[in-house]
Amino acid sequence: MTDTDQPSTDQPLVASCQPTVLTLEPGIYWWCACGRSKTQPFCDGTHEVTDIKPVKLRLKETREVTLCNCKHSGSKPYCDGTHQRMSQ
Repeated sequence: MTDTDQPSTDQPLVASCQPTVLTLEPGIYWWCACGRSKTQPFCDGTHEVTDIKPVKLRLKETREVTLCNCKHSGSKPYCDGTHQRMSQ
């Protein structure tokens, strides 16, 4: 097994304990999974210092989405309420 085959030991940072609700147009978006982006909830490339990669979000129609900002959702990139169970 090489170093690149190892699971990531980096942990995402909690950007916020509140989700972001947006109405997005059709297209491809990159959701920040590392929590380091200055353009939350979207990726700005800051993850390059980690092993964490952004999550591709493809929308075929305009829709309202609730995106996770705690970065621990089991339904990434969507909020599943995990932030409500996190200690602050």
